[in-house]
Amino acid sequence: MATTGITKLRVKWVKSSIGYAQDQKDTIRALGLRKLHQIVEHNDQPAVRGMIRKVNHLVQVEEIAE
Repeated sequence: MATTGITKLRVKWVKSSIGYAQDQKDTIRALGLRKLHQIVEHNDQPAVRGMIRKVNHLVQVEEIAE
């Protein structure tokens, strides 16, 4: 199988959003995260990068090449 060169982002929710603004809680949900320590994968796109930047203190991110 040949690699397509698409970069994905693996996002893990590592810190609770309790005590943070509602828009940050909404961003966590928009990323598809429902439970603490859950991991989701997204294509590397500017919109996703922006959401991650907004909640970078609550999540852990790693790039994976496919």
